[in-house]
Amino acid sequence: MPSDDQVLFLSDIFPTGYMAADFCNIQPGDTIAIWGCGPVGQFAIRSAFLLGAGRVIAVDTVPERLTMAKSAGAEVLDFMKEDIYERIQDLTSGRGADACIDAVGTEPHSTASFDSVVDRIKVATFMGTDRPHVLRQAIHCCRNFGTVSIVGVYGGFLDKIPMGSAINRGLTFRMAQTPVQHYLRKLLKLAEEGKIDPSFVITDRASVKDGPDLYKKFRDKQDGCIKVVMKP
Repeated sequence: MPSDDQVLFLSDIFPTGYMAADFCNIQPGDTIAIWGCGPVGQFAIRSAFLLGAGRVIAVDTVPERLTMAKSAGAEVLDFMKEDIYERIQDLTSGRGADACIDAVGTEPHSTASFDSVVDRIKVATFMGTDRPHVLRQAIHCCRNFGTVSIVGVYGGFLDKIPMGSAINRGLTFRMAQTPVQHYLRKLLKLAEEGKIDPSFVITDRASVKDGPDLYKKFRDKQDGCIKVVMKP
């Protein structure tokens, strides 16, 4: 019987990460690139492997997130240190990833790229609502007739999306708010059979009274904080 910690994340982040991978229509041996190694991204990494991926390339810049992704078998790229498009092209012999998952959404970490700077200016001057830098990159990094899976949240209108490239290369887009009930029994069974221990993502435990301090710790990415569980 799974523990409380193992079933806790069946309510949200495990189904979301699993759905992200499920949307990719993964075939045995596929290469899946995932942007964002927060809790949802971590479950997407493990779900991709569960569904038959041969390789997972995980993109982030937070050291503890990259370490956790690497421990799951992913090849990790730090977007602050590497050109992600060029590295994915290198890793796939110029083909691109079979599917790309955007597990970041509207508020990606700031980078020095031109489009990222323009996005920040638009949001700051109320000329735009979202910063789709990651989505653009995922589209460019996907192979011809591949899939772009979007589970990162966008709240409004997106600007400068390379739809011409997506159409010319026959990309498929899949996205949704997660229908948790649809995945619940399947994921519970995976946990019961020991194929995944969802509690792997927990890095901190505390009581409810410690909540404000833990929120600050998570926000500031201190001491390897990725996911907090609070109990009375």
